[in-house]
Amino acid sequence: MRVLETQWWRIGLPDEWNAEQDDESILITDRDEVGTIEISQLLAEPGEAQPSIEELAKLNAEHDNLEWSSCCCGDFDGVETVYLEDGASIREWWLRAQSLTLFVTYVCDEENRGLDDAIVDEILDGLELVVESLNE
Repeated sequence: MRVLETQWWRIGLPDEWNAEQDDESILITDRDEVGTIEISQLLAEPGEAQPSIEELAKLNAEHDNLEWSSCCCGDFDGVETVYLEDGASIREWWLRAQSLTLFVTYVCDEENRGLDDAIVDEILDGLELVVESLNE
């Protein structure tokens, strides 16, 4: 297992999964390209009031009828949902630890729905907050 580390968080990746970073997010895919995990991060400024996880989940106005359930992924708590759209199976998480919020999406073809669920859950359960960076 390899470790993917950012300034604020880290996660373990199985050897068959690869990560790429662009300006706004990190994309994690398996070698078979069955599905993709995308992680975006929001860091609150010191003293800035943060919206609740539930308020963040409502930002996805296009899907305001989604049912969100509480979850815990490693050092992060939040909410998660799953839905189908345009032939794709989509899982989404809003996760928070201290002043860091992560928006995580896993997308695969509807026909592959559930195929990577166990490994995606295992990957996300390994999310760790890099505390030193948030205290600077």
